[in-house]
Amino acid sequence: IAWEGIGWIGSDINRLWLRTKGHTLDESLQRTRVEALYGRAFHRWWDAIIGVRRDFGDIDGDETPRTWAAFGIQGLALYKFEVSATGYVGERGKTAAILEAEYDMLLTNRLIANWSVEADWFGQSDPEEVIGAGLSTVEAGLRLRYEITRQFAPYIGFEREWSYGKTADLRGLSNHSRNETRWVVGLRFWF
Repeated sequence: IAWEGIGWIGSDINRLWLRTKGHTLDESLQRTRVEALYGRAFHRWWDAIIGVRRDFGDIDGDETPRTWAAFGIQGLALYKFEVSATGYVGERGKTAAILEAEYDMLLTNRLIANWSVEADWFGQSDPEEVIGAGLSTVEAGLRLRYEITRQFAPYIGFEREWSYGKTADLRGLSNHSRNETRWVVGLRFWF
């Protein structure tokens, strides 16, 4: 089971952003992150964000949570691409960055194709987490959703993740898959 969620509380200028992403495997929490970020609008459609990220889960037998300071920007770019760039500074000088982009393509008024891509970078290798320095992974996906109402929309789709460089080498040595394809079924809702 996997999940991904984003939400906010506040006004158009000041917001508390909550983001989470993760999955379970054999009833065990795997590679889960939760973020609480303060966002302040600095331009129309754009927020500067700062906050904290906490990683949880059983990664190769290590269940120690990891904490990161987070900072970045997110907003709506030209042609209605939703873009997010977040940098992280962790314990013992660890650094990371995540770049994300999404685009909704209307096929009809209710049927929407959502394209997404995410790239992860790390400043140093962490063999415990099976992560290498440099470009670590790129994930691309397509979700087809049907908006019963704007607030309630089931979807189906697929995602493909590729590992690169030292991360691919570490995954190969630890019997992890270097590349993964996932079919997804879910529900998008907001209130």
